[in-house]
Amino acid sequence: MNAPASAVSVAIVPSPLGPVRLLAQAGRLTGLYFVGQRDDPQAPEAPAQPDDQAVLERARAQLAAYFSGSLKCFDLPLALQGTPFQQQVWQALLTIPYGATASYAGIALHCGRPKAVRAAGGAIGRNPVSIIVPCHRVIGRDGSLTGFGGGLERKQALLRLEGVLPATLAGFEAP
Repeated sequence: MNAPASAVSVAIVPSPLGPVRLLAQAGRLTGLYFVGQRDDPQAPEAPAQPDDQAVLERARAQLAAYFSGSLKCFDLPLALQGTPFQQQVWQALLTIPYGATASYAGIALHCGRPKAVRAAGGAIGRNPVSIIVPCHRVIGRDGSLTGFGGGLERKQALLRLEGVLPATLAGFEAP
């Protein structure tokens, strides 16, 4: 018996920052959450639908390469569900290169709405595919590290991995 086309496939994969829950639907990645983070849908791991199996395996392999330092740019089919403004913000996040950061104000400006800094921050906070859509690269205008669904320690670790932060910051050691 075939699952309906709307079925979501779930895989839990290891990472140096804790297990990651991957979600796929119709052959596209729809979610990447650290297990237990505030927005984690907590869907249990389930056998992947045939059209999702390949994208989940590619995501697993690319995450491993990213964490090993050998991958700088992800190449995965994504299906991001959100409002038109959220979609615009998430597309802006995809333009922030590995090893660089942007401010919330800069993202709002990039989207043509320079006064919508809080709205941009809200859209960034609702990013369903963290790491791959690099919301961790967004920092405060003053350089402060603010907000990350996976927690600030993970944000710091991701920025250290990309060479943005020194190996130690606020007492946290690099993974």
